[in-house]
Amino acid sequence: MNPVTAHDYAWIRTSPLFRHMMGSGYTLTLIRGRSPREVLRAMGAEPRGTGEGTAGLIEADDAHRAEADDDHWDDSYVAGAFEAPGGGGGWTVVLGFDGGLGVPCAQRLSEGGRVVAHSSNGGKPIDLFHWFEDGELRTTFEGPSVRDGGSPDELVPLLRAVGLPLTPEGEHDESAPVVDGKAAVLALAERLTGIRVTESLLEDATYELGLVPEQPAEEWTGVVIDITDAHGRRLYKEWSYEEIAAASGRARAEANAPVVLTRDEPLAQDRREREPGE
Repeated sequence: MNPVTAHDYAWIRTSPLFRHMMGSGYTLTLIRGRSPREVLRAMGAEPRGTGEGTAGLIEADDAHRAEADDDHWDDSYVAGAFEAPGGGGGWTVVLGFDGGLGVPCAQRLSEGGRVVAHSSNGGKPIDLFHWFEDGELRTTFEGPSVRDGGSPDELVPLLRAVGLPLTPEGEHDESAPVVDGKAAVLALAERLTGIRVTESLLEDATYELGLVPEQPAEEWTGVVIDITDAHGRRLYKEWSYEEIAAASGRARAEANAPVVLTRDEPLAQDRREREPGE
C-alpha cells in the first residue's frame, strides 16, 4: 500500500499553479485504460492541437475565453490531457480550468477501468471528490464525513490513512489533528491511482488540447440542502419541484394582489396628521 499522506502534498499551498487552479476553478481527472485522444473525444471536445505544459493550456483557454461573445457567456473551456504511468496500467490525466464542472462522461469512461477526480469551483467553499469503478460511482463527497455513492464507506480506511479526521465508523472525529483537506484528497487520489501529482508533472507535460462544449442543463426535480458544520452536525432539507413551484406561485400571488385601504384603517400618515397637538 502506498503510504502517501496529506503531508506529501503540502506543496500545493505555496504553488502558483495550484493557486491559479483554485482561483479559476478546476477539475483534475485520472482515467485508467483510456488514451488522451480517446478521453477528449468522449468529452465531445473539438481538437485544438497541443500545448506545452500548463502555460500552453492556460494560454489556449484564455484565448478561447477572449473570443467568447460578451452577450452570451457559456461554460465551454479548453481541457488538456496527457499520459502518465500509474497503478494497474496506463492512465490519462485531464486538467481543465472549468469552474469545477467535472468530466461529463466520467462514469462511462470508467467502464472496464477506474476514474478518480477532484475539483473546486473557483474560490467558493465547494471541493468535490469522485471515485468511479467499472461504470459505477463508488464514492463521492464534499466533506469526508458525509459520503454518497454505491459504496460510500469503502474508502473510510484510506480516508483515515491519508490524515482526514474520521472515526473508524466514518464519522467526523473532533479529537483528530487538523489537516489540509485538499492535500489529503490529492493523497487519496494517489492511493487509488498510483500517480504522484506534482507541480512539475503538470507544468512539464505536453497536453493534447480540446475545446469542451457547454453541457446541456439537466432537468431538475428538486432542491436539497445538505450542510455539515465543523463539529459534524448535519442539516438536511429536501424540497420537490412541485413544492417549490407551489411556494413560488403563492409568493407571486401575494406580490401581485391589490392593496385595499378602507376608511376604518387610515394610512399611518393620516393618523399622524389627526393626532392632537400637531
